[in-house]
Amino acid sequence: MPSRNPDLHGNVPDKSDVALVLIDVINDMEWEDGEHLYRHALPMARRLAKLKQRAAEAKIPVIYVNDNFGKWRSDFRKTISQALRGKTRGAPIIRLLKPEPIDYFVLKPKLSAFYATPLELLLSYLEVKTVILTGVAGNMCILYSAMDANLRDFNIIVPSDCTASNTIKANNQALHEMKTTLKATITTSTKIDLLALLRENPTT
Repeated sequence: MPSRNPDLHGNVPDKSDVALVLIDVINDMEWEDGEHLYRHALPMARRLAKLKQRAAEAKIPVIYVNDNFGKWRSDFRKTISQALRGKTRGAPIIRLLKPEPIDYFVLKPKLSAFYATPLELLLSYLEVKTVILTGVAGNMCILYSAMDANLRDFNIIVPSDCTASNTIKANNQALHEMKTTLKATITTSTKIDLLALLRENPTT
């Protein structure tokens, strides 16, 4: 069976039961109180970079979903270059998590990764059943995205060490809400067996 996207030369799977979603990690964090989020986001980004590498090795698609910061003419490369220009607060995180050419990218206008974006269409195309939600902020964009993922009947995994909010308390409260109300699996990134997830409900 030939690839549906032969131009990708087999580097990106056309089907995957699992997708790793990175939310708002391309961010200069240059706003009031941005230093509070950055304090927690930088160590989170180091752990997320390792999870992203494992996903690549398992041939699990990586999808960046990023705020357009109210700029409807934004594009992915420009968003990255602007955030890296000069000495922005978020630059070290972006360097850790800078996308690879094979990664997917979606711009979002609001908190949820699903609202007014093609994410659902992309996940349907890839035949994804389980989404691993990561990034910032845990008590805002991750939580709202998890709500929308739940409404769409996706299995949800949120690695607690790969999300960050302005405070540890706010992040933990959001993780508790996702676990109890949205039935998300909350665990640490090192305990996620990516290959086992792919074997549980393999696409055909």
